[in-house]
Amino acid sequence: MSVDRTETAAPTAFQPLTADDPATVGGYRLFARLGAGGMGRVYLSYTRGGRPVALKVVRPELAEYPEFRERFAQEVASARLIHGLYTAQVVDAGVDDAVPWLATAYVPGPSLHEVVKHNGPLAEPTVLLLMAGIAEALQAIHAAGVVHRDLKPANVLLAADGPRVIDFGIARAAEAVTLTSTGLRVGSPGFMAPEQALGLPATPATDLFALGALAAHIAGGAPPFGGGSDSSALYRAIHEEPDLSRVPASLHGLIGWCLAKQAEDRPTTSQVIEAVHAHPALIGDLRFADGWLPAQVNAEIARRSDLPRAPSEAQTVLIPAPPLHDGATALAPVPTMLDPGGPAPGMPEPGAAAAPEPAPRAGRGPDRRGSLRRTALIAVVALALGIAGTLLLHRPDQGHPATTDLTAETATDQEDPPTSPTPSAAAPGYTAVYTGTTLVSADHTYEFDLTKGKVVPEETASWFISRTSNEFVLPDNNDAYVGPDNRLGPADCLKGLGGRPAPQLGFAALTGRAFCVRGDDGHDLAIVRLLSAAQGDGPVKVSIDRYRRNG
Repeated sequence: MSVDRTETAAPTAFQPLTADDPATVGGYRLFARLGAGGMGRVYLSYTRGGRPVALKVVRPELAEYPEFRERFAQEVASARLIHGLYTAQVVDAGVDDAVPWLATAYVPGPSLHEVVKHNGPLAEPTVLLLMAGIAEALQAIHAAGVVHRDLKPANVLLAADGPRVIDFGIARAAEAVTLTSTGLRVGSPGFMAPEQALGLPATPATDLFALGALAAHIAGGAPPFGGGSDSSALYRAIHEEPDLSRVPASLHGLIGWCLAKQAEDRPTTSQVIEAVHAHPALIGDLRFADGWLPAQVNAEIARRSDLPRAPSEAQTVLIPAPPLHDGATALAPVPTMLDPGGPAPGMPEPGAAAAPEPAPRAGRGPDRRGSLRRTALIAVVALALGIAGTLLLHRPDQGHPATTDLTAETATDQEDPPTSPTPSAAAPGYTAVYTGTTLVSADHTYEFDLTKGKVVPEETASWFISRTSNEFVLPDNNDAYVGPDNRLGPADCLKGLGGRPAPQLGFAALTGRAFCVRGDDGHDLAIVRLLSAAQGDGPVKVSIDRYRRNG
C-alpha cells in the first residue's frame, strides 16, 4: 500500500473559546483552545511574566476519583524534576483544585503525528535526529524515576531546535482509574511494548520499544504493526515481527533493535544516541541546524509562534449564531479576549488582508488523529501463545440519567433505520451511502463510525465523530457546518462549509439543528442530527446520513 503524500491543510492552532470554557484556571487567564483529548482540554495562557504556557485541564469525570488525584499529584511532583532540553517543562499545577490542571511550557510546533499525516514520511537524517533527541528526552525522564508509558507521534511536538516530549508519566495517573477494573491497562495500541500489552510492569525499556515504533511510523508513514482493531495491533506487537517494508533499509537495524520482543534485548537511550552518531546518513556533528525539517513544517512552526495577543482585560462579546427556525438570529455569549490596542485573537490587524479560511479544529488526538489525542484505555484479558486477547474499554461504573428521547436502542447497527428528514436540497454528483441511521453512543468510550454507520469503541474508526459529555469532536482536517434547522442536504452542506464553517459542536447549540461533516479527502459528507443527549457522560443518540461524491 502506497503512502499518500498529498499535503492537506493543518488544523488551526488556536481555537476560539466557547461558552463551555472557563475564563480562568488557577489564576491563569485563558486565551484560546489548543486541543482536547481523553485526559481533558488544553488551553493557551501566559505566566505573569508573559511567557506562553499550555494549560491542561483534567476532565471532571477523572477528578472524581481519589485514586486519580493521588497519582496525578505524584506524577506532577515527579515531572517537576525533569529538566531535559527535549521535554516540555512543567511550570505550574493545581493538583488540589476542584478540577486539577497542569501547565507546561508552550511549544510552537505541530506534533509528529500531524506532520506525517499532512506531509508524509520524514527524511532519513531527520528521523535519526529525532530518535537521538527523543532518546535524550527519555534519559531525563527516566533519571527522575518516571516511565513515559505513552510515547507516540502525538506526544512529540516539533520546535525549530528539536523535538519536545510531552505528557510524560501522566498516563500512569489515568491508569489509577482504569485499574479499578481488573486487567485494565493504559497505552496506545501500535506503540505498546509486549510486556505493557500483557499487563506487566512498564520499565524504561518499554519506552524504547515505543521509540522504535514511533521511528518506524515517521520514517515509513505507517505504524509497524499495522492498522485495524486495537486487538490486532497488540497481537502483532506480541507475536509478529514489525513491518518495516516502508522504512529505509539503513534504519532497519536501529529500529529493529528498539522493537525487540524481550525488554533486555533492547538498547539503552545512550546506545540509541551513539548509534545515531555513528550512522552514515548523518555527516558531521549531530545537531538541529537549519534545514533539518521540511520547509512546510518550518512554516507551521512560524505560524504557531504568532500567538494571540495578551489582552489587558477579558471581556465577553456576543457573536451572532446561525438563524433559528423562524428566521430570527440568536446572540450567543462567548468569552473572548479583546485587546483595546489591537484585534481580537485570531483576527487580522486593521487594514491587513483577511486571514485564510480557518482550517478545521483539531480533533482528539491520539495516534492517528491529532496533536493531543486522548490516551486509549484498553483491557488485555487474554493474549498468549498465539491467541489474540479480548479487549475491554473502560467505562466508569456509574448510572446514566435517562433522556427524554432515548428508546431501547443499543450501541449497534440498526437493521431498519428510520427515515431521515427530507433534505432541503440535493447536490449533483453525490450518492447516498446510507440515510436515517439511528445510533446511540452509551458514553465517551464509544464513537460514531461515519464510514460504516455504526457505533464502535473509541480509536477504532478512521472517519469518525467522537463525543465528550457536552460536545462532538471531529478528526483533524475535517470541517463542519451547522444548519438553521434539521432540513439539511449535500448542497446546503457544500454552501455552508464554504461560507460559514463551525469551529465548535456543543450539544446545547444543536437542538433542532443538523450539522454537516466533510471528510479530509473532500469526497465524503455526513449529515448528523442530535436526537438526544443525557447529562454528564450519558447516552447520546443521533441520526446520520452519509453521501459520497461520484468519481
